[in-house]
Amino acid sequence: MKGYFGRLLKVDLTTGNAEDLPLGDDDLRRYVGGSTLAARIIYDYVTPGMDPLAPENPLVFAAGPFIGSNIPMVSRAAVCGIAPASGLWGEATTGGTFPVRLKGSGYDGILITGRAAKPVWLLVEGGKAEIRDAGDLWGRDTYRTQELIDREAGGKASTACIGAAGERLIRYAGIMNDEGRAAGRCGLGALMGAKNLKAVAVSGNRKAEVADAEKLKTLVEEARECIRSYPNTNGYKLFGTNMYMDLGMRLGDVPAKYFTKSIFPVEKVHGPAFRTRYTMTNYACSGCLIGCGRVIKDFSAEIKRVDGPEYETVAAFGPLCMNFDIDSIVRANHFCNLHGIDSMSCGVSIAFAMHLYEKGILTRERAGREIRWGDGAVILDLLELIISQQGIGAVLSRGVREMAAAFGADPEEAAQVKGLEFPMHDSRAYQGAALAYAVGPRGACHLKGSFYNLDAPGNESGLDLGITFSNKNDPAQKGALTAKMLHFCELYNSFTLCQFSPMPAAMIARTLAAITGVPTGAMDLLAFGERSLNLKRAINNRLGVTRQDDRLPRIVRQALKEGATAGIEPDMETMLKEFYAVSGWDWETGKPEKGKLLELGLDRAAKDLWG
Repeated sequence: MKGYFGRLLKVDLTTGNAEDLPLGDDDLRRYVGGSTLAARIIYDYVTPGMDPLAPENPLVFAAGPFIGSNIPMVSRAAVCGIAPASGLWGEATTGGTFPVRLKGSGYDGILITGRAAKPVWLLVEGGKAEIRDAGDLWGRDTYRTQELIDREAGGKASTACIGAAGERLIRYAGIMNDEGRAAGRCGLGALMGAKNLKAVAVSGNRKAEVADAEKLKTLVEEARECIRSYPNTNGYKLFGTNMYMDLGMRLGDVPAKYFTKSIFPVEKVHGPAFRTRYTMTNYACSGCLIGCGRVIKDFSAEIKRVDGPEYETVAAFGPLCMNFDIDSIVRANHFCNLHGIDSMSCGVSIAFAMHLYEKGILTRERAGREIRWGDGAVILDLLELIISQQGIGAVLSRGVREMAAAFGADPEEAAQVKGLEFPMHDSRAYQGAALAYAVGPRGACHLKGSFYNLDAPGNESGLDLGITFSNKNDPAQKGALTAKMLHFCELYNSFTLCQFSPMPAAMIARTLAAITGVPTGAMDLLAFGERSLNLKRAINNRLGVTRQDDRLPRIVRQALKEGATAGIEPDMETMLKEFYAVSGWDWETGKPEKGKLLELGLDRAAKDLWG
């Protein structure tokens, strides 16, 4: 099919064999690419009770049909597997130039299984693969690893690698590429570490043939104009994603003091505060017209350049920990990038430790120090302990669910869903977001139902596809609306397309048709997204997920006494019942109904789940 090379590279690290795995047109039509195509492949490997760190757990790097098309803002790649952080479906995405070079290598993705006997790295270029020794790279930080591989590959490759966090199998280890870009969530860096795989380097400039080049040229110009006229473009250029900090606090969407507050001195950590204090510039992923990435120049005598920090990291090491020393936030972000750590899960874990210390559940004797709110130096000390696996750091590195068990804390105070720590968007700010966190495929994920985009002031026009602006505090009809949002958001990690792209659904559909030659309407996108969501749900069901797992812990849903969300608690029962009804999910078991799976063409899942 046009838009694809029609093959994955399959690498078995145990045997050292590499071979082409053909992709049939039927699978490409149904699953398109990115995380959904990865889910189709990974499904075949899933067994109940499987160990996420076992050699047989596959790791997939997947591109999508939009990459290489000249459509802007499509340089995204999905990294997927069974997540070490949760034991369930794991999915992360990254940008930079790595996705373009992944597709340019002549493959639609890479499937990696097995475990190497010693540290290795994988080079894929010109349609060929080579496994190389990584003995001299093991133990090096992510920036140095990328530098050394770039030198060895002749400066023509992009490298996705792990740091010490992945090597030491830390539950929220991420994968870094293009210096500070990250596939951060779900702990997939630990999956690389378990395979003794230090890095994957990709190189090439091959392009898949498109179906209608002339129509695509027109769509490229339409997409560029759409982005140029996007109201947030200048804000992203000036402040990056941290442009949201001010508005987020006014909406009660920025969690503070470990999800117990929503008001804080925002002027100390918002976008202008960073631009005033530091010499900052921005950068863009390949083919992006916005450039939301941050770079701090000459941060200190020992750190000349810092990538970021972005909104999620600023909020996690800032207001969530009641820390308003932005130098310590920048240092924490750089530390996470160096060693390959998911800054969200890590920040939530440190804030949880501060919360437990204040309550007297975590004592000074157990912690080995005082862990008080707002202490930037303590945050940096805890990061060192986490990465070195010393003292209390070994417990914090396992995430909040296991921290609660280890410290004897109430599990209702662990801010996580299905083992994944909460992001920096408060579930009390948007009723639909609360529901999306509860039922989303990878746990507490703000990107799978981005209500902070849909229900925020200024977005009253809504999206097309019947997805419209609503009263964010009203649970009525949020079940149906959330189902559509989840289906639509599945597209981004599959096609692949940056979540900040303002392209409307109709333009996305016309672009897919021009690339692949398959007639596609806007409503077809929701059908595709529904198939994607249900496939990932089926994977989670096979791994033990039931309706009882579709819930939020008390710490993130109980009403606050201040701010824009004062007195608001998400009505989870009402929204869940509506969501299940419109989605065709069985209320007793939490599984998609057999008829729904068959309707979506997921026949094998229907048989596995229902017989």
